[in-house]
Amino acid sequence: MARIPAAFSILAALALPLASCATQIGGSLRADGSADLAVAAALQPTMSALIMGFAAAAGMPPGTAILDGPAIALSMAGSPGISSASLRNASPTSIEGHIQSSHVGEFLAAGGTDFAVFEGMPGGGGRFAVSLDRESGRALLEMISPDVAGYLAALMAPVATGEVMTRAEYLFLVGSVYGAGIAAEISAAQIRVSVGFPGPIQSVAGGSFSGSRADFSIPLLDVLVMESPLRYEVIWRGGSAE
Repeated sequence: MARIPAAFSILAALALPLASCATQIGGSLRADGSADLAVAAALQPTMSALIMGFAAAAGMPPGTAILDGPAIALSMAGSPGISSASLRNASPTSIEGHIQSSHVGEFLAAGGTDFAVFEGMPGGGGRFAVSLDRESGRALLEMISPDVAGYLAALMAPVATGEVMTRAEYLFLVGSVYGAGIAAEISAAQIRVSVGFPGPIQSVAGGSFSGSRADFSIPLLDVLVMESPLRYEVIWRGGSAE
């Protein structure tokens, strides 16, 4: 149990949401594939109590950071495609900071996951697409940290275990083991992403857009269960957004 909080932190920072971690990501993606991202993640109250209970059982003193910003930044520093990461603790259960990627395609394709596509188009436009299913999600978890995969497996998340179940079946299982409060937080949690692109957006799959900015609100439950593959795509044109 001693390593659970660190594993939780890494996944939250990478915006692969973990149970009841409210995550917001904002930033910009450049034409060369580099990106600047602002990240904020915080545990919801019931999940905070559960994880703090794990930490106490592991012998950690009260007040220990459950989400450890500096540790997350150190872990990310060695990831392919990451040029810098600076994260701090706003509280023991929340982090905030900035991540710079030298190329989002290189980072997302590391470890053989290869579920993302970033490509330029004639005239200065481009396309960025991400497709995620149980297999690629589990591979990405293993790339980030075996501890993270083990933690999600303890929470019985199909993205970690590979088990096939519906979202309703998963919520019932989590509620039976951890209580209705945990299940309710997982059900309500959303990952919110807002990213600016190099030119006016032509189309978005899985979200909405205005000008050169795309917005996504992704249910946490969809990511944990992977009942159906998740697909997101942004296509933009060359030039400036009006």
